[in-house]
Amino acid sequence: MNVSGVTAASSGGTATNQPGAAVGAGDCVARTSALAPTIAAAAPQIEANRELTPDIVAALHEAGLFRMLLPRSLGGEELSPENFVLAAEAIAKADASTAWCVAQTAICSTLAASLKPEVARKVFAGRSLLAWGPFSPKAKAVACAGGYRISGAWGYASGSRHATWLAAHCPVYETNGQPRLHADGSQAEITAIFSKAGATITDNWCVVGLKGTGSDNYAVTDLLVPNEMTVNAYGRDLESKHERGPLYRFTVFQLFAASFAGIALGIARSTLDSFTDLAKSKTPTGGKSLLRDNAVIQLQIGMAETQLASARVFLIEALRAMYEEASRSGTPTVDQRIMLRMASSNGTHRAKCVVDTAYHAAGATAIFEGNPFERRFRDIHTVSQQIQAHFSLFESIGQHFLGLPLHPKFI
Repeated sequence: MNVSGVTAASSGGTATNQPGAAVGAGDCVARTSALAPTIAAAAPQIEANRELTPDIVAALHEAGLFRMLLPRSLGGEELSPENFVLAAEAIAKADASTAWCVAQTAICSTLAASLKPEVARKVFAGRSLLAWGPFSPKAKAVACAGGYRISGAWGYASGSRHATWLAAHCPVYETNGQPRLHADGSQAEITAIFSKAGATITDNWCVVGLKGTGSDNYAVTDLLVPNEMTVNAYGRDLESKHERGPLYRFTVFQLFAASFAGIALGIARSTLDSFTDLAKSKTPTGGKSLLRDNAVIQLQIGMAETQLASARVFLIEALRAMYEEASRSGTPTVDQRIMLRMASSNGTHRAKCVVDTAYHAAGATAIFEGNPFERRFRDIHTVSQQIQAHFSLFESIGQHFLGLPLHPKFI
């Protein structure tokens, strides 16, 4: 039995007449489910090539999946975070690398809300995509006439191989070399957007899991970026955004955390389904009965299904509560933001436990390439290694409930 828990809500994702809007834009979860067999069939080639195949990229464009979070005013779908995460989960059931690229690219498009409309239309024209890597402490944005001169190197640029633009997060320095400081003494940071053609790309994505994301390194030296191609760091300043919809009251960190958890849950769902099928037909070496007739297996499946369903409901309900508050008042509460952090972290870790249970219960069958377990095992352990799933996040959650102050970036 596939325990789905929560279905997609009706909010977000309505079709538009804006230029570039996807044909049949609306139910992204249905469209991802329709694409799932094609994505699953391409998964071995995606992993072997360490990037999405051209046919899959084209299909994702046709389905409008890269534009799920782009403003409707720019031809995007401006989905609710709940429906976005459900779509990412659905893709991950077929292939986690594809889901990761789609989620990362879609979240990058939320920077459009912080750009002037005419600039955003240029960056996201046609099938142009934006990719980025995490903050680099050694990067610099030196202020100059009309903009900044950017230098630095960034890694983990998932989806960059089929992107047109790159973004870079940099601390700001004055022309005299001194850091630019805010009134509270913290250093100013910007996110700069520039053509991928202006960067040096290093193909270094040789990893254990999520191999197909092509998350390469990129670097620039003294690259001039005009003011209009920059936003406050990560687009965090909500009040300066040109788009005022509830989606854009979420930070990129919240969207990353939630979508990564959704991807983890998708991996776990497909792994558990594959094990259930195996248990109905496999008799272990030296055994006399099917796996499904083993009491330990029955207990493990019962616990795994419970873990997966509860983690999924928690994540969707946390997203829904935040989105409803953002729609009503424009500002989700701190408690709601903490709840989303809890649900996202919990979702990834519960999913990893479910995959581990299924992998070990499958026995030696699970170690062979080409079966439903081996790649998903590697992918889930790669998802759980990224910072949005780090155990230190639970420390910060505990600090909140104990009445201690939190760093603003955490929530």
